[in-house]
Amino acid sequence: MQSYGGLGWYEKLVEFAGAGATVPLTGFGNTLAKGAIEEVGKTGLVGAFTGGIKAAAGGIAAAVFFGYIASLIAKPKMKKE
Repeated sequence: MQSYGGLGWYEKLVEFAGAGATVPLTGFGNTLAKGAIEEVGKTGLVGAFTGGIKAAAGGIAAAVFFGYIASLIAKPKMKKE
């Protein structure tokens, strides 16, 4: 198993903590780092910019889609002062 992340500790943290370490913020950052590192190996320096977005595209699309759905359902109200 190849280790990813800044210091290579994240995979060990996921093994130890389980699902708690893959919550959206830390999991998203790890996905970006993994994608960038893998793409740099394939395409060089350009991969540092494109790899993270390629790897996280599904999560980004889901966040935009479900955010839009939530905005259609929710009825925001102005606060009365």
